Amino acid sequence: MCDPHVVFGTRLRQARQQCGLSQKQLGLEIGIDPATASPRINQYENNRHRPGEQTIAKLSDTLQVPTAFFFAEEDELAQLILLCVQLSKEQQRVLSRYIEEKYGVECCIDI
Repeated sequence: MCDPHVVFGTRLRQARQQCGLSQKQLGLEIGIDPATASPRINQYENNRHRPGEQTIAKLSDTLQVPTAFFFAEEDELAQLILLCVQLSKEQQRVLSRYIEEKYGVECCIDI
């Protein structure tokens, strides 16, 4: 997957299906009016509309995925994001150091 225009909707659908929720159930969980819950989620998944930041945060919380997952253009990066969030902060630091040492790369942003 590499088209940034369809990434959000595809990732949203993946996360929703993984949670076993229908479009309507997800819409209701994040507080969308029952009459429009299913169509709104459908529009998000089909990239007809992009939700605002607050709605994306609600989707992230409900589906238990970080918001970064929704925007990962490559499947491998999406998988790494989901794996990393399962690690403790210390495990993430160790992994980060390992990657830097093993592959000779550095994070270009001071965090």
